[in-house]
Amino acid sequence: DLLGASVFERDSGSFRFVAGPVFSEVLLADEINRASPKTQSALLQAMEERQVAVDGGNLSLPPVFFVLATQNPADQHGVHPLPEAQLDRFLMRLSLGYPSREAELALLAGGDRHTQAQHLPPLLDAAQLQHLQQRAAGLTTSPALLEYIHALLQASRECGLFCHGLSPRAGQSLLAAARAWALLDGRDFAVPSDVQTVLPYVAGHRLRSARGGDVAEALARLQAEVALP
Repeated sequence: DLLGASVFERDSGSFRFVAGPVFSEVLLADEINRASPKTQSALLQAMEERQVAVDGGNLSLPPVFFVLATQNPADQHGVHPLPEAQLDRFLMRLSLGYPSREAELALLAGGDRHTQAQHLPPLLDAAQLQHLQQRAAGLTTSPALLEYIHALLQASRECGLFCHGLSPRAGQSLLAAARAWALLDGRDFAVPSDVQTVLPYVAGHRLRSARGGDVAEALARLQAEVALP
């Protein structure tokens, strides 16, 4: 159970809530599109509001909370398509593909990766990650940059390349990702090139081509048609 369950304790004669895996700082949802639609919908409130409704009340999730998910190809058996509302709550989608020849040879020669993963040193704790998130959210963004992001959103809705355009939440995600990219680049301000860099990863899973073509190509065309500030 993703959220948890209330367990009856005979000694006390009352129910005690046992928290499920959603009450963690990093939730890894492996093969998320094999989960039932009911289980998928349980993530909607958690991913948006950082809380879940349990037994008539709301329980808060940890201050640092995010969801990582893997997804199977849509043509495989036993998968359920993710609803648009859930896809819109994921900041980015990355396609890893197959490893390079060198990486795969190292994988074959490296022994049991599960054992090695237990010895990886942590790079950040929750407090450090929260500090970085706050720094990224505080980066300077000019009115011209906000106008550029809005122009991209509006163009996606009017260009006819997609079944439906990008949502306001997608615009917020695009801005957040651009700020994070700028922070990783050592700057305290975001620029249009940051938006262009993250656009395919932030917008790609939110759009469907209206003509059955490749979404990445349509996005590249959209980006080329929207003037830079």
